[in-house]
Amino acid sequence: MSASGTSSFFKQVNIMFDRAAVHTPHPTGLLNQIKSCNSVYQVGFPIVRDSGKIEVIRAFRAEHSHHKQPTKGGIRYAAVVNADEVMALAALMTYKCAIVDVPFGGAKGGIAINRHDYSEKELERITRRYTFELARKNFIGPGVDVPAPDYGTGAQEMTWILDTYTSVTDNPLDALACVTGKPVGHGGVRGRVEATGRGVFFGIREACDIEEDMKALGLSKGLKGKRIVVQGLGNVGYHAAKFVEESGAIITGLAEYEGAIYNPDGLKLEDVMVHRLGTGTILDFPGAHNLTRSADALDLPCDILIPAALEGQIRSDNADRVQAKIVAEAANGPITASADKLLSDRGVMIIPDMYLNAGGVTVSYFEWLRNLSHVRLGRMSRRFEAHNARRILQSVEALVDQRLGSPSAMPSQIMPDLAFGASEEDLVNSGLEDTMVGAYQEIRDSARRHKTDLRTGAFVSSIDKIAKGYKQLGIFP
Repeated sequence: MSASGTSSFFKQVNIMFDRAAVHTPHPTGLLNQIKSCNSVYQVGFPIVRDSGKIEVIRAFRAEHSHHKQPTKGGIRYAAVVNADEVMALAALMTYKCAIVDVPFGGAKGGIAINRHDYSEKELERITRRYTFELARKNFIGPGVDVPAPDYGTGAQEMTWILDTYTSVTDNPLDALACVTGKPVGHGGVRGRVEATGRGVFFGIREACDIEEDMKALGLSKGLKGKRIVVQGLGNVGYHAAKFVEESGAIITGLAEYEGAIYNPDGLKLEDVMVHRLGTGTILDFPGAHNLTRSADALDLPCDILIPAALEGQIRSDNADRVQAKIVAEAANGPITASADKLLSDRGVMIIPDMYLNAGGVTVSYFEWLRNLSHVRLGRMSRRFEAHNARRILQSVEALVDQRLGSPSAMPSQIMPDLAFGASEEDLVNSGLEDTMVGAYQEIRDSARRHKTDLRTGAFVSSIDKIAKGYKQLGIFP
């Protein structure tokens, strides 16, 4: 059951799919193929605990769509992981990849553990055995299925996956591309850690920069001065909060699993993080009001609510208490299908998860390409770009008969500031920004064309692209 207690998470996703499908011209058979989950692998395997006790671990991997290959999606470690959840998340990955034009099908995996109950050595044994099980069933590989970090996992787990896969594959040359989200020293790409949160920021910024849409919500254009509440301070929530704060937004509420804090005059994110590091909690932050339940933060007055925790947080029984004018879904599936309709009917703008948190898979795509090409992004062009920019500036100097470093002209730093080539991180962030800006305009145009909300517009756009993929395979006329 989902957090709503009414139906499965996968069913929730398909309800939203069906709402959008009526706006497309595709036949029922093709639509049913698009929304069905192609493959689900469930396995139980034993591990030896540090105490010597043997424990059976349950794990899953779902591959939702093979209209593009490889499939792509994260691996989460959470006690509540089940087959329905990974199917739903894999489906969202399929639609997400289509929206941002990343050539992957959707996948997702999970291991049903609370990582805090296991030592690092135990986590390593679990991760390596899970990878071995995936390899046995051909559920992992650079051209087959490429995992990434998700809730409860990070770069360390991805390194263990890489190392284990490398030891069993018959294609070691491309083994680096079997998983993304790796440390930079192990084939990772710069900018991947903050990519999802940065993508959330780009998406919110793009929405807020459209004056017509903000006026309809009773808001001014731009992020500056907007009141923000963030639920979840993991990797995604923290970086999303960081980037919106740097753009002039005011964070008034923050929530974590232990509770939430609120200050209508604003909270400084880094001060809160320092407090949490010292005390083990965000609660009792000086000047802030404590909320005993994390979910209470969803009810706080604000302009933009960013749920960045787990799915099913906003349901039909609490949607009427949401005061935000914009809900930006940084998490996967934080709003149930019934709550989505209630909020949309009230005129709340929902920036959908299947678009907004696509920053992670977008930058994972860049990492995958880097691993397959065996060339660091920007390595062959950076010096050329710097020299070319310098030549242009020197030509301008000659034309105006004035040195750009002279006291009578501009500060001496101007030449090195302007004459530089893009680093790998510059290219990654630029590519991510271009992707998020272009995708937002696409789903907004789709929503306006069909006279519907952004989520439905995103689904319509995604369905059309996936349908085209199946037709190109010759499966459907």
